[in-house]
Amino acid sequence: MPGKKQAGCKAVWAFYAALSAFFAALTSVLGKIGVENVNSHLAVALRTLAVLGMAWALAWISGARLAAVSRRSLLFLLLSGITAGLSWLCYYRALQLGEASKVMPVDKLSLVIGIILAYAVLKEPVTPKTIIGAGLITIGTFVLIR
Repeated sequence: MPGKKQAGCKAVWAFYAALSAFFAALTSVLGKIGVENVNSHLAVALRTLAVLGMAWALAWISGARLAAVSRRSLLFLLLSGITAGLSWLCYYRALQLGEASKVMPVDKLSLVIGIILAYAVLKEPVTPKTIIGAGLITIGTFVLIR
């Protein structure tokens, strides 16, 4: 079931999260190279075309059916897509104008903002450890961009 922990999958999420971090870092470096002398909006459109093709291919290969998605899920997934697109537009413009080594840490403040939103919207618990970690990320971001 969605949202429930499955037995035996404890380390699997960490593996995929580590891969996500690696690919996100690689995305930033490749994007910085690719956005040179290219309109940042066009760069996002080209990137999105690649993501779109890959995502639909994987959905088709896995046998996923659009009819199985509820209207509520569809609405929130589409809203998530719009916010991801806005994030990418801002990110690529920032990459075009600034150094990747400074843009990436600021972008990762999304983690701290995400913790706050998860608490406020999803009612997820925030522990002292979470607050300390988020604080250290925030401090680290400012150390890295100065």
